[in-house]
Amino acid sequence: MTILCVRFQLPPTNEAALPGLLALLEDFTPVVQALPPEGALADLRGAERYFGRDAIELASVIRVRALAHHGVDCAIGAGPGPMLARVALRDARPGVTCAVPEGPDAIAEFLAGKPVAALPGVGAATARTLCEYGLDTLGLVAAAPLSTLQRLVGAKAGRELREKASGVDRGRVVPNAVSRSLATERPFTRDELDPDRHRRALLSAADELGSRLRALDKVCRTLTLTVRYADRSSTTRSHTLKEPTAHSAALTRAAYGMYEALGLQRARVRALALRAEGLDPAERASYQLTFDPLDEKARRIEEVADRARAKFGPRAVMPGALAA
Repeated sequence: MTILCVRFQLPPTNEAALPGLLALLEDFTPVVQALPPEGALADLRGAERYFGRDAIELASVIRVRALAHHGVDCAIGAGPGPMLARVALRDARPGVTCAVPEGPDAIAEFLAGKPVAALPGVGAATARTLCEYGLDTLGLVAAAPLSTLQRLVGAKAGRELREKASGVDRGRVVPNAVSRSLATERPFTRDELDPDRHRRALLSAADELGSRLRALDKVCRTLTLTVRYADRSSTTRSHTLKEPTAHSAALTRAAYGMYEALGLQRARVRALALRAEGLDPAERASYQLTFDPLDEKARRIEEVADRARAKFGPRAVMPGALAA
């Protein structure tokens, strides 16, 4: 086992603690990939040799340090590759590391009884399609003819799906920086059915993200929406913006578009989260001139509102729809 997938038990409002927890992992290995809002992958191949301990032992040390220095427990999955470590994490719980057994036959047996949705990259639509044809476990997917899978999900996706279900993990840990993203979440006091309240929460979140981006002189390239439901499941969608922006109106339009595309029907929503990703300095960004006086007016109003917020607090100026 050389790869750890760590999920820190962070409260929804404490995502700012993630960079410090990633720094803790970097004390063991420089090959750390952030999985916001609360997780990370760590490649311990060099660390095992350096510390003279295997990945399971190092996982115990990481857990103790996270508790001692940050007061945060974690669940850890271990495997020979990132995909297998992420699958193992589903069976892990705080205080116990779940490790994929060694050997091709043992790995195949470990995966065989798991639902197809347990495989990273298999979304709800793909899982539903496979289940409709009786392929509801990874063991059945691995045993299915390749031509059948390719007919159901496509040539490339079918080949990759069969390999992963058979335990072939070609992934690698790609170091990244969590600082290249900003996130905010809007939890509801009770499970919310009203689409109007959903949209108000998205408006509030997008307005906050825009303000924070402008305060940092940053723009984002991608916006990600996460919808958390009453049954603790969630749906995540990402949208690449036409141009990098910190303009609250553009972020709100993108958030609304992703929300509408989900087509939620009487969904009991527990929380909505937005993440701005692919951050770049605003001075390096360019945007298409529209010659639209309304757009220019909105941007000037934003500048004035940002100055008022900086002086009188974040609630000094807000969209009218949020004032009620």
